Amino acid sequence: MKSHRPEILLVTPPYHSGVVESAGSWIPLGLLYIGGALQRAGYGVALYDAMTRFHTLDQVRATLRRERPDAVFVTCITATVVDGMEVCRVAKEEIPGVLTVLGNTHPTFMHGEILREHPEVDVVVCAEGEETAVELMAAWHAESDLGKVRGIAFRQGDRIVATPPRAFIQDLDALEPAWNLVPWKEYSYRVKPESTLAIVSSSRGCKQHCSFCSQRLFWKHSWRAVSADRFVDQLQMLRDRYGVNVAMIADEIPSLDSTRWTRILDLLIERDLGVSLLLETRVDDIVRDAALMPRYRRAGIEHIYVGVESANQETLDLFKKDAKVEQGKRAIELINTHEMISETSFVMGMPNETPAEMARTIELAKFYDPDMAFFLAITPWPYADLYKEVKDHIATRDFRKYNLVEPVIKPVAMTLDQVRTELFRGFREFYIAKMKRLSSMPAWKQDFMKSLMKLLMEHSYLKDQMAGLALPPGMLDSADLSVAESRCPVQRFKNLFKRKPQPVPNKVLT
Repeated sequence: MKSHRPEILLVTPPYHSGVVESAGSWIPLGLLYIGGALQRAGYGVALYDAMTRFHTLDQVRATLRRERPDAVFVTCITATVVDGMEVCRVAKEEIPGVLTVLGNTHPTFMHGEILREHPEVDVVVCAEGEETAVELMAAWHAESDLGKVRGIAFRQGDRIVATPPRAFIQDLDALEPAWNLVPWKEYSYRVKPESTLAIVSSSRGCKQHCSFCSQRLFWKHSWRAVSADRFVDQLQMLRDRYGVNVAMIADEIPSLDSTRWTRILDLLIERDLGVSLLLETRVDDIVRDAALMPRYRRAGIEHIYVGVESANQETLDLFKKDAKVEQGKRAIELINTHEMISETSFVMGMPNETPAEMARTIELAKFYDPDMAFFLAITPWPYADLYKEVKDHIATRDFRKYNLVEPVIKPVAMTLDQVRTELFRGFREFYIAKMKRLSSMPAWKQDFMKSLMKLLMEHSYLKDQMAGLALPPGMLDSADLSVAESRCPVQRFKNLFKRKPQPVPNKVLT
């Protein structure tokens, strides 16, 4: 239990869709960066990850009543914004005079709508928030003019005020998340027993043109990076101080700068941290780095997601992916060949799509042959470029359904139920085909696939759809949700789960 009441409570909304939480529990890194800046400015801060704790709104209410912070900062994407505003409403009911603040992508772009329709929200922090949060709290405590704080939106009488945007922070090396706020035992990666999972960032931004994505808009088509040495130093600190042995790199494009990325790989190999790395990047960067793939593996990268999105070049062009279909196939081949787990996704449900075209996508997904494939419903974020192309086909404005799982676009020739059926059929057919070839895979990948299937069947939103797979009796009995110790050809996880974290004083919310 904390020793005193926090001035500022950083909160995740109590929202779930059964997607990311099926693989593990994920630290809200953005809030930790905000928390780090606020701590350095002298504020008392606590983290309340209601999402990871699977708390109900009643439990959120009880926590707010107990903690009684002066300000509540809530992070929201489109799917979580409704629940985020509910957190603000409950905070206002329980704590008279509390300051409620929303931030992240959806509030950044939709602050006008939010502030007009939801009086429970006092302020929206737009775009990057570390410096803004500190200035906002200083102005609020001093009861000075919030209009002097760059990068926020708020109500002033009957009108909405949006202050001028704040310039992006250029020296990312100077930022430090509030790692001391994290209850580390709550964050793990299900496929590794006794794991401690961190989310880390080595860069911010995106310079691509994807029409359905929010990140390039959020970062205004810019890209900045942490230095290679600083990034690897942080990974080493997380391992030594907190016992982290798995880390997901949260960047959109960590490998954009090839020289810097090669330096990161070389440092990871040199230091031999024993930290398993999960990575997302672009197919063209993987193809570019074909000769570097052995270094990827030696550096500890064991799982790579690449966004193939479609096996149809016309659709890729509409999405402005700046990629070719054949690059996706080649990238997955490179990842598989070099003893890493390959993951990708295929987006379905565009307005002119038909069941026959969806069936073709499913067949081509099998041909691409990633280890993991996800069939996702195209989701038109209300601020993304794609929105204007599909707005006449949007079937619902219930943002809780904007989670890539629930179809929200109704194709001309299909119902929403038909789209949903095809999405689930994609999962079933893809994984049936994979499991039929299980015996032809290397032993470590067989173990991984068994663990994956067990996760999908027991913990994900797909459990009802996957439960009917005709798997051989006993196939999953040996799945212990651990694959690290079976990777003999590339074994470098020396005493991976035997490291003892150094004791550190944690100010955490219990």
